[in-house]
Amino acid sequence: MAVLPIRTLGDPVLRERARDVERFDRSLARIVDDMFETMYAAPGVGLAAPQVGISLRFFVYDDGEGNRGFVANPELSELKREEVRDEGCLSIPGPFYPTTRALRVRLRGQGLRGEPIDVRAEGLLARIFQHETDHTLGVLYIDRLDDEGRRQVMRMLREHELRRVQEGSRNL
Repeated sequence: MAVLPIRTLGDPVLRERARDVERFDRSLARIVDDMFETMYAAPGVGLAAPQVGISLRFFVYDDGEGNRGFVANPELSELKREEVRDEGCLSIPGPFYPTTRALRVRLRGQGLRGEPIDVRAEGLLARIFQHETDHTLGVLYIDRLDDEGRRQVMRMLREHELRRVQEGSRNL
Protein backbone atom coordinates (compact mmCIF):
# COMPACT_ATOMS: atom_id res chain seq x y z
CA MET A 1 0.00 0.00 0.00
CA ALA A 2 1.08 3.56 -0.64
CA VAL A 3 0.17 7.02 0.58
CA LEU A 4 -1.01 9.02 -2.43
CA PRO A 5 -0.59 12.79 -2.88
CA ILE A 6 -3.80 14.67 -2.07
CA ARG A 7 -4.84 17.28 -4.62
CA THR A 8 -5.61 20.70 -3.21
CA LEU A 9 -7.81 23.66 -4.04
CA GLY A 10 -6.92 24.97 -7.49
CA ASP A 11 -6.39 21.52 -9.04
CA PRO A 12 -8.92 21.17 -11.91
CA VAL A 13 -9.74 17.52 -11.08
CA LEU A 14 -11.50 18.74 -7.92
CA ARG A 15 -13.93 20.82 -9.99
CA GLU A 16 -15.08 18.30 -12.59
CA ARG A 17 -17.83 15.73 -12.34
CA ALA A 18 -16.10 12.36 -12.22
CA ARG A 19 -17.07 9.39 -14.39
CA ASP A 20 -19.05 6.46 -13.01
CA VAL A 21 -17.08 3.39 -11.96
CA GLU A 22 -17.71 0.62 -14.48
CA ARG A 23 -14.95 -1.88 -13.68
CA PHE A 24 -14.79 -3.52 -10.27
CA ASP A 25 -11.48 -5.37 -10.46
CA ARG A 26 -8.14 -5.87 -8.68
CA SER A 27 -6.87 -2.53 -9.96
CA LEU A 28 -9.75 -0.74 -8.22
CA ALA A 29 -9.17 -2.76 -5.04
CA ARG A 30 -5.47 -1.72 -4.99
CA ILE A 31 -6.39 1.95 -5.41
CA VAL A 32 -8.95 1.63 -2.61
CA ASP A 33 -6.31 0.14 -0.29
CA ASP A 34 -3.99 3.07 -1.12
CA MET A 35 -6.82 5.53 -0.49
CA PHE A 36 -7.51 4.08 2.96
CA GLU A 37 -3.78 4.35 3.73
CA THR A 38 -3.79 7.97 2.48
CA MET A 39 -6.94 8.88 4.43
CA TYR A 40 -5.51 7.51 7.69
CA ALA A 41 -2.14 9.19 7.13
CA ALA A 42 -3.74 12.60 6.44
CA PRO A 43 -5.62 12.04 8.89
CA GLY A 44 -9.22 12.22 7.70
CA VAL A 45 -12.58 10.48 7.92
CA GLY A 46 -13.25 10.30 4.17
CA LEU A 47 -11.42 10.53 0.86
CA ALA A 48 -12.88 10.68 -2.63
CA ALA A 49 -11.09 9.51 -5.78
CA PRO A 50 -10.84 13.02 -7.31
CA GLN A 51 -8.87 14.11 -4.23
CA VAL A 52 -6.06 11.78 -5.33
CA GLY A 53 -6.36 12.76 -8.99
CA ILE A 54 -8.65 9.93 -10.13
CA SER A 55 -11.72 11.20 -11.97
CA LEU A 56 -14.02 8.36 -10.93
CA ARG A 57 -17.07 8.47 -8.66
CA PHE A 58 -16.04 6.61 -5.53
CA PHE A 59 -14.84 7.24 -2.00
CA VAL A 60 -13.62 5.57 1.17
CA TYR A 61 -14.62 6.48 4.71
CA ASP A 62 -14.12 5.65 8.37
CA ASP A 63 -16.04 7.66 10.97
CA GLY A 64 -14.02 6.21 13.85
CA GLU A 65 -17.20 4.70 15.31
CA GLY A 66 -17.14 1.35 13.50
CA ASN A 67 -18.46 2.57 10.14
CA ARG A 68 -15.79 2.01 7.50
CA GLY A 69 -16.24 1.34 3.82
CA PHE A 70 -16.12 2.05 0.12
CA VAL A 71 -18.90 3.39 -2.10
CA ALA A 72 -18.88 3.68 -5.90
CA ASN A 73 -21.36 5.75 -7.91
CA PRO A 74 -22.97 7.30 -4.82
CA GLU A 75 -26.48 8.75 -4.95
CA LEU A 76 -28.03 10.57 -2.01
CA SER A 77 -31.74 10.78 -1.23
CA GLU A 78 -34.09 11.27 1.71
CA LEU A 79 -32.07 14.18 3.09
CA LYS A 80 -33.81 15.11 6.35
CA ARG A 81 -33.39 17.93 8.85
CA GLU A 82 -30.36 20.17 8.83
CA GLU A 83 -27.53 20.82 11.20
CA VAL A 84 -24.63 23.24 11.14
CA ARG A 85 -21.25 21.84 12.20
CA ASP A 86 -17.64 22.74 11.54
CA GLU A 87 -16.42 21.05 8.40
CA GLY A 88 -13.01 20.87 6.80
CA CYS A 89 -11.46 19.13 3.83
CA LEU A 90 -8.17 17.37 3.12
CA SER A 91 -8.08 19.25 -0.21
CA ILE A 92 -8.42 22.60 1.59
CA PRO A 93 -5.85 22.05 4.35
CA GLY A 94 -6.23 24.15 7.46
CA PRO A 95 -9.58 25.87 7.81
CA PHE A 96 -12.74 24.43 9.30
CA TYR A 97 -15.98 26.37 8.94
CA PRO A 98 -19.62 25.94 10.05
CA THR A 99 -21.38 24.20 7.15
CA THR A 100 -25.03 23.21 6.80
CA ARG A 101 -25.72 19.57 5.91
CA ALA A 102 -28.64 17.20 6.23
CA LEU A 103 -28.68 15.36 9.55
CA ARG A 104 -29.99 12.14 7.95
CA VAL A 105 -29.48 10.71 4.47
CA ARG A 106 -29.94 7.59 2.43
CA LEU A 107 -26.95 6.55 0.33
CA ARG A 108 -27.19 4.16 -2.57
CA GLY A 109 -24.25 2.99 -4.62
CA GLN A 110 -22.07 -0.02 -5.26
CA GLY A 111 -19.54 -1.93 -3.19
CA LEU A 112 -16.07 -3.09 -4.13
CA ARG A 113 -17.39 -6.02 -6.15
CA GLY A 114 -20.15 -3.98 -7.77
CA GLU A 115 -22.84 -5.20 -5.38
CA PRO A 116 -25.65 -2.77 -4.46
CA ILE A 117 -25.27 -0.68 -1.30
CA ASP A 118 -28.21 0.98 0.43
CA VAL A 119 -27.42 2.70 3.74
CA ARG A 120 -29.28 5.13 5.94
CA ALA A 121 -27.00 7.32 8.03
CA GLU A 122 -27.18 10.20 10.46
CA GLY A 123 -24.84 12.60 12.21
CA LEU A 124 -21.17 12.42 11.29
CA LEU A 125 -21.63 9.49 8.89
CA ALA A 126 -24.37 11.38 6.99
CA ARG A 127 -22.06 14.41 6.79
CA ILE A 128 -19.19 12.26 5.45
CA PHE A 129 -21.47 10.74 2.79
CA GLN A 130 -22.61 14.20 1.66
CA HIS A 131 -19.10 15.69 1.66
CA GLU A 132 -17.53 12.80 -0.29
CA THR A 133 -20.42 12.50 -2.76
CA ASP A 134 -20.00 16.22 -3.45
CA HIS A 135 -16.34 15.57 -4.35
CA THR A 136 -17.43 13.07 -7.01
CA LEU A 137 -19.58 15.83 -8.52
CA GLY A 138 -16.86 18.50 -8.51
CA VAL A 139 -18.32 20.33 -5.50
CA LEU A 140 -16.28 21.45 -2.48
CA TYR A 141 -17.68 22.29 0.95
CA ILE A 142 -16.82 25.97 0.41
CA ASP A 143 -19.34 25.97 -2.46
CA ARG A 144 -22.06 25.38 0.14
CA LEU A 145 -21.11 28.51 2.11
CA ASP A 146 -22.44 32.00 1.62
CA ASP A 147 -20.12 34.67 0.17
CA GLU A 148 -18.90 35.80 3.60
CA GLY A 149 -18.19 32.22 4.68
CA ARG A 150 -16.21 31.55 1.50
CA ARG A 151 -14.19 34.75 2.01
CA GLN A 152 -13.41 33.77 5.60
CA VAL A 153 -12.30 30.26 4.62
CA MET A 154 -10.07 31.66 1.85
CA ARG A 155 -8.54 34.12 4.36
CA MET A 156 -7.91 31.26 6.83
CA LEU A 157 -6.40 29.19 4.02
CA ARG A 158 -4.01 32.01 3.07
CA GLU A 159 -3.02 32.47 6.73
CA HIS A 160 -2.44 28.73 7.09
CA GLU A 161 -0.26 28.68 3.97
CA LEU A 162 1.71 31.72 5.16
CA ARG A 163 2.37 30.07 8.56
CA ARG A 164 3.44 26.86 6.80
CA VAL A 165 5.88 28.76 4.56
CA GLN A 166 7.25 30.75 7.50
CA GLU A 167 7.77 27.60 9.59
CA GLY A 168 9.47 25.94 6.62
CA SER A 169 11.91 28.85 6.19
CA ARG A 170 12.82 28.66 9.89
CA ASN A 171 13.70 24.98 9.48
CA LEU A 172 16.30 25.60 6.75
